[in-house]
Formats: sequence, C-alpha cells, structure tokens
Amino acid sequence: MDLASLEIFRSVVEEGGVTRAAARLHRVQSNVTTRIRQLEKSLGVALFLRDGKRMVLTPAGQTLFDYARRVLDLAEEARHAVLPARPQGRLRIASMESTAASRLPALLAAYHQAWPEVQLELVTLPTRQALQALGRFEVDCAFVAEPLDDPALAWLPAFQEELVLVAREHHPPIRGAADLESRTMLAFEPGCNYRMRLETWLAAEDSPPRRVMELGSYHAIIACAAAGIGVAIVPRSVLGLYRDLPRVSLHPMGAAGKADTLLAWHPAMANTALAALAERLRPPAAP
Repeated sequence: MDLASLEIFRSVVEEGGVTRAAARLHRVQSNVTTRIRQLEKSLGVALFLRDGKRMVLTPAGQTLFDYARRVLDLAEEARHAVLPARPQGRLRIASMESTAASRLPALLAAYHQAWPEVQLELVTLPTRQALQALGRFEVDCAFVAEPLDDPALAWLPAFQEELVLVAREHHPPIRGAADLESRTMLAFEPGCNYRMRLETWLAAEDSPPRRVMELGSYHAIIACAAAGIGVAIVPRSVLGLYRDLPRVSLHPMGAAGKADTLLAWHPAMANTALAALAERLRPPAAP
C-alpha cells in the first residue's frame, strides 16, 4: 500500500467510479481498476461491492477511506513543508522540435518573467528519445506527443496540433496514399511520433514509403517538399512561423491529423518549478 494507490482509491470513492477517477488522474481506466484490485489483494479485504457499474464502499473500504484522506493530507502537508515557497533551482525540459519552435517561446518567456530564479534548460528530442531521457532522469519534464502509455508518469494536456501533408506547390489533392506522386517520405529520425503517424497512415492503405529521407530540421524537410523530392507531415503551427513559406501545397489529414501534445513527468521528481510550469498550461477555472 503506497501513496499512489491511496490516491487512486480516494479518487474512485470521491468520483463515484473508475471512469471519472481515471479522467481526474489522467490514467487509463484499466490501470485504475488494476490498482484497486491490487490494493484489495494486499489488504486481504474487499473495498467495494460491485453492482454493475456502481461501486459501493464496504465497511472495510469506509475505514480505509477515512485513513486514506488523513494520510494523503499529511503527505501533502509534508510536501509543502520541504518544498520552497517560490519556484527556484533548475528546470530541465525536453521537447519535440515543433513544440519548441512554435509553442514554447511565449510560454517560457512568460514563465521566466514570473519566476526569474528558475534556471531553464531546454533540449529538443523526438518523443521516444524524450521519454527515454525522462526515464533516465536526465530531464525533469518533457513535451511529447500522445499517446502516453507509461502508468508511472504523470501528464497534463498542453497543446492541440493539426498535422498536414506538405508536398510540392502544384501537387494534386492528396486524399490517400494512392494520390502521392512520390513515395519518398521526408521525416526526422525514428522515434518521432509524427513520422510514425505518417508511416501508419501509409501502411493503412498498404502503401509503405519506398524511401525515407531523414533530415534534422523542419526547414530542410519543407525545402525538400517544395523541391518535389517527397512528402512530409508537419504541424500547421510550424508553418505559421514562416514569413516567406516556400512554394508548397498543404493537404489536411482529417481525424488522422489531430494530435495532442502532453507535458509528462515523474511524480516523484515534481517540484515547485515544475508545478509552476504545469499551472500555466491548465485552463482557467470556470466561473
């Protein structure tokens, strides 16, 4: 029995079920259900009576709930006691190239103005490599593309992106892989979530790329697309950064082009500097 299990248990009780508790905790429902069953197994008692979708506390569950609230309140009090009152120290951030270019400048500028005592560090990495750096504790948090399947990580929705296909200027409309003039894919190195999305989109029509040209920047990717060398997948927010966009054509991908960027971190490594960053990403409370 640990604090994470008690927090999941308390959320299920307070939210009246697994579905709403999972949404509150930003976890998948199966993970919440598994943790509750593991808690029951470790204690040797049933905590809930299950009647269809309804979950009713047993007497043992009610007793644990009373203790869980007290333990979690004490843990929160202890956390505030050991953390400094104001954000300070170093905050190491990993981010996808596109997010760093289009989303973070304004966010980090406002953050630095509010909390100048925090030393910000930023490194750009594809999603897979950013998560690996997070796992090795080389960074404190990471802006990555969904989905995020690691139950050990906490996360928060950060930005919504629209991904579009970029091709030469007069490329005919692209509605599927059969419409592509070139089967060359312009992309970052493996580990890039957007590259994986394009590969999946092509594979769904049994049309994998014949060649992948790996490039190190969106400027190079878009330049090659303009030259007709191949096709790329690019967030529309990145294209909005150009004052003089090369002559290309843009092709929407519909639902396949919708992508959420998440801020992920290890709960055990949370501090006031990270909490202040997460707070800037949370939507304002409804009046």
